[in-house]
Amino acid sequence: MGFPGMWELLIVLAIVLVIFGPKRLKTIGSDIGNAIKGFRKAVTDEDKSPPPVDPNVIEGKVDNEEQSKQKQDTNV
Repeated sequence: MGFPGMWELLIVLAIVLVIFGPKRLKTIGSDIGNAIKGFRKAVTDEDKSPPPVDPNVIEGKVDNEEQSKQKQDTNV
């Protein structure tokens, strides 16, 4: 049980062509190609320029000064 041969691939392609039709098959291929391009671009953009990170800020925590300002704002 290995890779399908040429005849099997042609039969599958013919069945897909009958089910979807040539116009819809073209748009499906185009959509898949655009999705792959977008994925590759997102991966390469992320690798090139990581966002700047402030070592003094921990996500999910608030500075004591900011907490006191927020308490004062709510009390007013």
